[in-house]
Amino acid sequence: MSHRSQKFTPYLPTNNGGLSDLCLNVYRKSASLGSRLHPITKKAMVEFLRLTNSYYSNLIEGHYTRPVDIERAIRNDFSPDPAVRNRQIEARVHVEVQRQIGENLNEVRICGPEFICMVHRLFYERLPKDLRIVRNEDTGQERDVFPGLYRSAMVKVGRHIPPDPEDIPALMERFFEVYTPAAFSGTDRLMAAAAAHHRLAWIHPFLDGNGRVARLFTDGYLALAGLDSYGLWTISRGFARHRDRYVQFLADAEAPRQGDLDGRGQLTQGGLDRFCLFFGQTCLDQITFMESLLDIDGMVDRFKGYIELRNQKMIPGTSRIKPEAFYLLKEAFFTGQFARGQSARITGLGQRTAQQVVSQLVSEGILVSDTPKGPVRLGFCTDSAAYWLPDLLTPESGRPHG
Repeated sequence: MSHRSQKFTPYLPTNNGGLSDLCLNVYRKSASLGSRLHPITKKAMVEFLRLTNSYYSNLIEGHYTRPVDIERAIRNDFSPDPAVRNRQIEARVHVEVQRQIGENLNEVRICGPEFICMVHRLFYERLPKDLRIVRNEDTGQERDVFPGLYRSAMVKVGRHIPPDPEDIPALMERFFEVYTPAAFSGTDRLMAAAAAHHRLAWIHPFLDGNGRVARLFTDGYLALAGLDSYGLWTISRGFARHRDRYVQFLADAEAPRQGDLDGRGQLTQGGLDRFCLFFGQTCLDQITFMESLLDIDGMVDRFKGYIELRNQKMIPGTSRIKPEAFYLLKEAFFTGQFARGQSARITGLGQRTAQQVVSQLVSEGILVSDTPKGPVRLGFCTDSAAYWLPDLLTPESGRPHG
């Protein structure tokens, strides 16, 4: 092993009982969460939560983009304001890259330099030119960010001075050897995901976008780690809601070894342990939050309340709708989808009236279908999420970070 590749030792947290028990609890609760939804409803919600993940990843970077503007960007509806438009594009690209990563996950490749460079390339090659420029705040010097290519210059990130550019290839090869998911089993994969997240950020292989790449990489790693419901909860939401702690724990784990009682690596063992504990607690916190949202009785009550609020003219931009629309939402939630011809049976309305209610919900995107006459399923969007999934898109402070 070369001296260069040892620079980010220790590689893993101390496998103590507290961390092991926490990881086991994360796996148990995540499995339970995934069993709550019909597969079709689950797929639709995971797709919507990619938008959520993009929103929170932007907040961590200090870039606030309204969820509704991200949704509009996905539909190719961009603001005429160049600054807003750029942030819309950035958020949309994040959603697209998440989807591509999900479609190309592979245990052998995910920690490989080629895969991580691909994530960076997929993101940056789609950004406007002015979002691919990094400006040194001390000197005013501007540098171009080259998609998928390692940085060729020294940089400083807060107090952290990442490794020399010439060391990056060896460090990334060692990163692949150490953290490939195939090297771990059971709950150890969650510990490895936590450590890998930090060490990739520490290596800082690219001139810009390292935090975003690390989070996109971690999304993929967690999906491969046996957490079947990952996607119904996202760790970026937890990081964003506790951004200051996230940044502090990252920084603490970058420190050099603190004496003979702090492990045997070049970096602090205690700092890595604390970051990994925070990582696991963040996972558990987000699973618990989504459990509260996906509580069956709670969801049904919120569907009913949503329809009632519409008919009381309490939801801006919506019109009245038959109270029986509630039964259509409930049916779609529990069964995944239903044929349009079943709407009269579901609602108790006459066939023509029931079809009109379905058409109204489809026109609003509340129900969606792949064809004009095909089965319909729930459509999750930012407007309805405020009522169906309260607090999903709200930072802890109630305002953007940064």
